Amino acid sequence: MVSNNRLTRISERIREELSEILLMESSDPRLKGVTITDVSVDRELAFAEIYVCTIEGSQRSREVLNALDHAHGFLRNELAQRMDLRIFPRLRFHWDPTLENADKIERLIKSIQLVDTGEQKNSKIKRKVEHNGSKS
Repeated sequence: MVSNNRLTRISERIREELSEILLMESSDPRLKGVTITDVSVDRELAFAEIYVCTIEGSQRSREVLNALDHAHGFLRNELAQRMDLRIFPRLRFHWDPTLENADKIERLIKSIQLVDTGEQKNSKIKRKVEHNGSKS
């Protein structure tokens, strides 16, 4: 078993190294623009759960996950060479919808603000009309 601090350091190092490998050494065009959002390693160092996304969103999720699964051996080998671990975990790739969800929430908030702003303008105009109309 590994301590939580060591697991955190290993996870962060895998994220950094894998990001660099994808950016600098990957020749697969399907992996361009892939961002590693999180890495979680289990206590036995058997598996590293790797969460990824792209700026294009979930439209490319299947393509990206297939490419990562295809490159699994290369990526694991490269990571193992860069990191000094007796046992190197197997990599599992998952799509991370967090950025897409955040974008949806942001758009909803903006639409609510626009509706509120429109209602405030309408109520001000209505009050002004009522105020001006009562003087007549």
